[in-house]
Amino acid sequence: APAARASMLAAVLPEGADTEMGWDGQGQQEVLAVQPGAVTPTTQKQARVHVDVLIRTTEEGATPARGKKKASAAKTADRWIGLDVPVVQTAGQVVVTGQPGIIGVPEHGPEAPELKTPETDSAFGQQTADTVDGFFRAYAGGDTETVTAPGATVPPLPDGMVLVGVTSWTADAGTGDDRTGTARVTWRIGQAQVEQTYRIELTRVASADAQRWQVATIHGSTA
Repeated sequence: APAARASMLAAVLPEGADTEMGWDGQGQQEVLAVQPGAVTPTTQKQARVHVDVLIRTTEEGATPARGKKKASAAKTADRWIGLDVPVVQTAGQVVVTGQPGIIGVPEHGPEAPELKTPETDSAFGQQTADTVDGFFRAYAGGDTETVTAPGATVPPLPDGMVLVGVTSWTADAGTGDDRTGTARVTWRIGQAQVEQTYRIELTRVASADAQRWQVATIHGSTA
């Protein structure tokens, strides 16, 4: 509703600012998702904030043909739009200083820089492959206490994830009691299978009569 929209905008606008912000009061639009982006400083504590927004618009139904009693049902369309929002920092707050500008959303991100790939230790990878495989089996089963290092905390996976298998395990080159590597793991979620990449830190745990490697941390990442 226009009044609710104006009330929400008033909280981020300077006192006395026009809360219509360029809208003529017609039509209907719903915000489904908001993704904040880059903040570009300009001058005098001002900045331009890029925001991508998924909106749903309701379009009027078609005009009824002669002899028809009703127009066709209204149609909805979901689309991403980009907004550049001008803001300024004042009195310890950030407020919007003017109307945002609607711009296009890029079809893809910028080219990534060339990243150095860590050297690998194939012998250590083979030595610890069963350790990593056993960890993911326990992870999928909801009980990692016996396969994680003392003091390690690994939150349980969301419901509905079924382990298909560890696709690959590559250990980084290194020495010492703490080692890292990359695991690619395939999960089944519903009717779909998806491969995910994890960075895993292993630590060597020693007891009175044996030593073994256990998982200390796990992160969903390639770096």
